[in-house]
Amino acid sequence: MSQVKENDTVKVHYTGKLKSGQVFDSSLEREPLEFTLGQGMLIPGFENAVIDMKVNDKKTVDIPVAEAYGDVRKELFHRVDKAQLPAEITPEVGLGLASRDEQGNEHQFRIVEVNEDHVIVDGNHPLAGQELVFDLELVEIK
Repeated sequence: MSQVKENDTVKVHYTGKLKSGQVFDSSLEREPLEFTLGQGMLIPGFENAVIDMKVNDKKTVDIPVAEAYGDVRKELFHRVDKAQLPAEITPEVGLGLASRDEQGNEHQFRIVEVNEDHVIVDGNHPLAGQELVFDLELVEIK
């Protein structure tokens, strides 16, 4: 029976959890995740965990912060004057925002603080700074 190796395209069912056990994502109620290893589309710890698995193998892996979304980076927090926000937006903690830089790249932010004349936005991935746990089941090697 073949095992997953670099550059294979695979289908995996997964459940992603925080160390507390709180589930943040799962493929169990939808199609399995299909991806090609080595393309950098997923966090390194997830890809590394799939290597050497065989079809129908199941395992649970702990993924450290460095192999997940990295540490929370303070330089990705920004102060934005409320006057710069679109008029139709009512700023509140947790609200997601998007902006484009001069090169046209889109960046995602979450409001983490609302003040009288400004908000503080966080450009880190929502799971930055978190150690993650994934339950994996290899469904197919293509």
